[in-house]
Amino acid sequence: MLTISPSHQPFHREMTVPGDKSISHRSIMLGALADGVTEITGFLNSADCLSTMACFRALGVDIEETKDRILVHGKGLHGLRAPSVVLDAGNSGTTTRLMAGILAAQSFDSTLTGDDSIKKRPMKRVIDPLRAMGADISGAAGNDCAPLVIHGRSLQGTDWMSPQASAQVKSCILLAALCAGVPASVTEPALSRDHSERMLRAFGAEVTGAVHADGSATAKIPAGCRLLSPGRIEVPGDISSAAFFLAAALMIPGSEILIRHVGINPTRAGILTVLRRMGALVTEENRDDSLEPCADLRVRYSRLSPKDTDEHGNFVIGGGLIPALIDELPVIAVLATQLPCRTLIKDARELRVKESDRIAVMTENLKRMGARIEGTEDGFIIEGGVPLHGAEIDPHLDHRIAMSLAVAALSAEGDTVIRDDDCVRISYPTFFRELLAL
Repeated sequence: MLTISPSHQPFHREMTVPGDKSISHRSIMLGALADGVTEITGFLNSADCLSTMACFRALGVDIEETKDRILVHGKGLHGLRAPSVVLDAGNSGTTTRLMAGILAAQSFDSTLTGDDSIKKRPMKRVIDPLRAMGADISGAAGNDCAPLVIHGRSLQGTDWMSPQASAQVKSCILLAALCAGVPASVTEPALSRDHSERMLRAFGAEVTGAVHADGSATAKIPAGCRLLSPGRIEVPGDISSAAFFLAAALMIPGSEILIRHVGINPTRAGILTVLRRMGALVTEENRDDSLEPCADLRVRYSRLSPKDTDEHGNFVIGGGLIPALIDELPVIAVLATQLPCRTLIKDARELRVKESDRIAVMTENLKRMGARIEGTEDGFIIEGGVPLHGAEIDPHLDHRIAMSLAVAALSAEGDTVIRDDDCVRISYPTFFRELLAL
């Protein structure tokens, strides 16, 4: 358990946050499948990303680690070897779903498992398109969940219409097609994160993408692509990790923070849009548009007051913006408790099947802290302007819940106790040290 006391003084800080989790996963995966050696700097040394690294080592990939860099000695698209152990994705949904696509196209059999949380998370969303490509994949328990038993075989191309905007589903299909040497396209109802497409292009694959007039989006990969290491990948800071400190500065009067070299990919940076709609003073400095757009983010304490409310005075967050901020919605819910209006968060049913049911768990814990919040089928209804008080918090082993409620604790009246605080190792092992350093 960790006790957090409210902050009574403003803070002024310049800092960095750990490397982007999504990009760190993909740098290991594509580096392993490429010809040549890939040097990765800024890699996120967290439990999730280490699970991806362990899986590829079990598949015969040589990965060197030093304090400042990772070296991945690529095996090429057909150089992975049959594992002698069950592959363990730990708590990582990204590892599980993307690895399923890679393994489905191999010439050997494998089993992919994870922790108790992963064994409950829906895998049918990747099983269905992989089976449409001819894959032999099934849940060992017969419930379309991990452990996944995969009999590698030749696959055929697909034009998959995805019912949800999911970067993990899209990436799984693109990687399966890449390894199988067949064409594939994935059309989703809205554009999801495009880290895979950007990185595949950096490795030489001719991946294309288009956003259609109705808001849907399609990504395509042709047959016969091969990957050639670009030499070096610099992973920017994770905006999902930066979000907690941006919110903290907005909760504590007089505070200002500068976070260096943060990824601001438009398919991920929806939180910046929401913060500005709330009236926050957030600026971008030293922008760099290379493999992934990044910038230094500066935020100053602001009295938040949304201007674009609906006809009933509600601040509404939903629609096509949701895929670009799905992981930040818990901390956005914290900020919403302090707005001078009601906030409606909708179209976010995906929160129900994350590391926890984030709608239920955030509602439960913010109510303990005095918030007026109700969970809906696909989001929240939050009454603003309600002071928070300290409470004992149970994040249900969900790292983003624990970090979001730690931010809430900074402006609450009295101490807050967070149970199982070590769950943050999944994405941000040093989070509490950094937060308390404020």
